[in-house]
Amino acid sequence: MTEPAEPRTDGADGASPPIAGAASAEAAVESLTEESAAPQPPPADLTAAAFFDVDNTMVHGSSLVHFARGLAARKYFTYRDVLGFIYAQAKFQLTGKENSDDVAEGKRKALSFIEGRTTAELSAVGEEIYEEIIADKIWPGTRDLAQMHLDAGQQVWLVTATPYELAAIIADRLGLTGALGTVAESVDGVFTGRLVGEILHGAGKAHAVRALAIREGLNLRRCTAYSDSYNDVPMLTLVGTAVAINPDAELRDLARKRGWEIRDFRTARKAARIGVPSALALGAAGGALAAIASRRQDN
Repeated sequence: MTEPAEPRTDGADGASPPIAGAASAEAAVESLTEESAAPQPPPADLTAAAFFDVDNTMVHGSSLVHFARGLAARKYFTYRDVLGFIYAQAKFQLTGKENSDDVAEGKRKALSFIEGRTTAELSAVGEEIYEEIIADKIWPGTRDLAQMHLDAGQQVWLVTATPYELAAIIADRLGLTGALGTVAESVDGVFTGRLVGEILHGAGKAHAVRALAIREGLNLRRCTAYSDSYNDVPMLTLVGTAVAINPDAELRDLARKRGWEIRDFRTARKAARIGVPSALALGAAGGALAAIASRRQDN
């Protein structure tokens, strides 16, 4: 059987992935300077970080569809729109795979919703919807992995096609460093209905992670990425350690071929650990070494 071609990372299909990635990294770094509801201490390990996909990796199902459910309850969408979101959610749950047509349709509906609305309104509504729907859909196992990276003194970022404002809410509520998400253009705090670049999907995620690494001084070889989707291979191959979480069939096959660690929280069976030491153990060791080096410099 012919192995499917890996998603491209060079942005050869246009300038959108680099533009979207740079915009996402800029928004993420700017958020670090703002007051957070759950401020984190400075990381002890300054050159390593963990990057988590959101949909079906950190959150059970599609985060954008969950937010859409909350918006529908507030009459932001028509009944016909709700049926479309339910269909997309059902297909995602059954196949475990993202579909480019569904992503494009979700983008169109999301932009039509936010055009003319304020960024403050989206954030306020997002906070409410997180408490009502998203909080109960966090995978405990993935949350524990993120916390172990935090305990090792590393930054932990969400990386998702979900709008940045909503992704940032999830990251903040989980006590993570921040989020890389799709950036919707706004002028004077009001959404224009356009995106900066394109949605943060596929190659766009890899560009965002690379741009953030440059801004934060991260060593990508010491970083770890987690995802459920073969579409995120560009991000997974960008870092030193890749971990497949609740993987789709294509990603599971690739992970086995490359010796990547696999964790599946959808079943009662223990996750298979294939060929490589735990990324978390490596991260903890790196954090300890960084702390020792820091103490030596202080003496």
